[in-house]
Amino acid sequence: MTIVEIVEKMGAEILVKGEESGAQVKFVVSSDLMSDVLVVDEENILLLTSLASDQVLRTAQIVGAVGVIVVNGKPLPSSMVNVANDLRMTLATTKLSQYHACIAVYEILKQS
Repeated sequence: MTIVEIVEKMGAEILVKGEESGAQVKFVVSSDLMSDVLVVDEENILLLTSLASDQVLRTAQIVGAVGVIVVNGKPLPSSMVNVANDLRMTLATTKLSQYHACIAVYEILKQS
């Protein structure tokens, strides 16, 4: 399932649709510690985080993530949207808590 399909099914909002938006999500990482994300050695990662920072997108790019969903309905700085556009990375936001977003993504992926 693609990040766009996941975002739509969980009722989240896509702010930037990146060039990897059609890639299949194979692994999900949920963390606010980007140092933990950097040690993940998987492909086609979807990153869930409550950290609303440009550094999230730069970390996601390093690990080859297909996109980022920021949870808890946090307002995102405009610089974060600009970085997502520059990196051509999908960026979405949801009002769900990190815990409930993880459950939602699990249920969505289980159905596919």
